[in-house]
Amino acid sequence: MSKSLLHKYSSAVPRYTSYPTAPHFHTGVDCDKYTQWLQALGDDLSISLYLHIPYCDRLCWFCACHTKHTLKYEPITEYLQALHREIAAVGSLLASGAKVSAVHFGGGSPTMLRPDDLAALMAALRHSFTFAADVEISVEMDPNDLDEGRYDALSAAGMTRASLGVQDFDPKVQKTINRIQTFAQTKSVVDAVRARGVRSVNCDILYGLPYQTLATVERTVADIVSLSPDRIALFGYAHVPWMKKHQTMIPEEALPGIDMRYAQMVRAGELLVAAGYEAIGIDHFAKPTDSLAAASRNGTLRRNFQGYTDDAADALIGLGASSIGQLPLGFVQNITATGEYQRMALDGGLAVVRGIELSAEDRMRAVVIEEIMCRFGFDFGSLRDIDAGLAETVVAEARAFAATNRDGVCRIEDDRLVITDAGRPFARSVAAVFDSYLANGRGRHSLAV
Repeated sequence: MSKSLLHKYSSAVPRYTSYPTAPHFHTGVDCDKYTQWLQALGDDLSISLYLHIPYCDRLCWFCACHTKHTLKYEPITEYLQALHREIAAVGSLLASGAKVSAVHFGGGSPTMLRPDDLAALMAALRHSFTFAADVEISVEMDPNDLDEGRYDALSAAGMTRASLGVQDFDPKVQKTINRIQTFAQTKSVVDAVRARGVRSVNCDILYGLPYQTLATVERTVADIVSLSPDRIALFGYAHVPWMKKHQTMIPEEALPGIDMRYAQMVRAGELLVAAGYEAIGIDHFAKPTDSLAAASRNGTLRRNFQGYTDDAADALIGLGASSIGQLPLGFVQNITATGEYQRMALDGGLAVVRGIELSAEDRMRAVVIEEIMCRFGFDFGSLRDIDAGLAETVVAEARAFAATNRDGVCRIEDDRLVITDAGRPFARSVAAVFDSYLANGRGRHSLAV
């Protein structure tokens, strides 16, 4: 990879876990609009639930999530009261036949919840929503939170997938990002959940961290592979101190440059593929037997706020402070501040303060961008089947981009835009070509590589 090409396509662009992206949500979508959209969901729709627990007992300095540090449990108890109220309110607005196919607990640290609180939360969900018999339940786990009681509670809740953030096992890197987590701790979690019948384990690795080198990345990948997780996410560290002030604790002079970030990404990917994992999209890897790999092979891979997924649900409902929902008619987001979330949820049940209603053009471009992110190109004929008039505008943009691109990043092939192998690391940058909102300048983004 030439340096000129790498630097040209590594500019800051959205991650495209949605389109339009969150910076373009506005206050014109509120609780009343959300109520209408929920009531419009039909009996035969499938639903995914995302529950946000915005608390951690340690604050990792690399983290860009909406969370806060607490060493007391009382704030969590108060927060859960509001979350229960929102669960009941949303459930009451849905058609009785709508079924939940997946539940994801994120944060923050969901594993901070005490066993009885986790059991009560699952009971509330099952009371307010109809769960499919084969519902998938995934939980983001912090090894420092876990004990036998919590393991047993998660098992009783029906957890089917455990997700562990690892980042890098190098002690110097861990100290610099305030995330001390040994290999032994991580292995103990994997062993404990598997002993309780959890059939899928996911691990997250980061590149581009302070003091990270090719050698630390190689050692971390080797350690992770030895645990034999079913899925591995390989993310580039997003340094956004203007948005997350605690990231100012990270010395910027210790961050690797773009060339080293790219080298770390490529080397980690090579090692994972050599270990038998299949590359999924731009930053995921899965065993060939995993459902995510199957979705990638058969063309059903999707992308949402949790990243790449094989979840085919018609709607994603976000619950908790800052959570985002994705419904057929548009996107909604709850208020971020936990105190205000609790006030709104306890007062009226819902806490939506912003979002965006999808236009016909938004839907068309959302298809294009998801196809680029999941399948590295898009078919012009499929777009014409959606809306022939709008399709011609997008097709013209694709042809113009391919005609003027001299870098070998993409080409037109059989009435289709195809991103080349050399261009695949820059899929986010190619997707940005079709983002009609990006020129508005709202929001700052992380590097594309």
